[in-house]
Amino acid sequence: MRVYFIGAGPGAADLITVRGARILAEVSVILYAGSLVPEALLTYCRKDANIINTASLDLDAQVSVYIDAQERDVEVARLHSGDPSIYGATSEQMRRLRELGIEYEVVPGVPSFAAAAASCATELTKPGVSQTIILTRISGRASSVPESEALTSLAQHRSSMCIFLSGPHLATIVEQLASSYPPTTPIALVHRATWSDEKKHVSTLGKILDEVNPSQWALTTMVLVGDVLDEESGSDSRLYSAQYSHKFRRASANV
Repeated sequence: MRVYFIGAGPGAADLITVRGARILAEVSVILYAGSLVPEALLTYCRKDANIINTASLDLDAQVSVYIDAQERDVEVARLHSGDPSIYGATSEQMRRLRELGIEYEVVPGVPSFAAAAASCATELTKPGVSQTIILTRISGRASSVPESEALTSLAQHRSSMCIFLSGPHLATIVEQLASSYPPTTPIALVHRATWSDEKKHVSTLGKILDEVNPSQWALTTMVLVGDVLDEESGSDSRLYSAQYSHKFRRASANV
């Protein structure tokens, strides 16, 4: 018996991995976060599977499903939004599974920050602009952020930053980012990237609060900030330069 933690991807049903879809078609029991995972993804499940929406279940109730599956020797898939390694609340489940002697495996998924960047048609790492991406959030009711990881501290790097669960906290986020990023720094709000109701707003740090109403951007909004969002920013990478030699290509002698 094994539990599979599967990354469902950011929302669009065809962005789950081939491996994840294959496992869903094989296992007998599927747990999924109904408030975050579109039901369209359940079409990959086998027709006779026991599909359980965990939105109303606490951790103990979910563990009881694993125990029942262990007693019946059937495999379970736990379908998480995005990638399970990022704000997936998987570590506490894995801890319980280890205590129960139940094997588990993680199947990665397309993370929501990557989907948000794709929606903005941008690369988050550009030569001469930023080679670092910070993934973070601000404190919420479910869990707090260590003081050492406050946005005012992280903003000092002025690297590309992806801030999860941002919508209602937009005013606070802008204020804290403005301690280091210039007001001309590009910022993008992406709500439910790849879902049918996706919406997006691109502006600058100094103008964004005059252009949107934070109350109209739900918790699942991703904030991207950094000069990489400027379409004209960055220089060409040397990787494809005719003057650059590497293992598979020699520099052109004519350049």
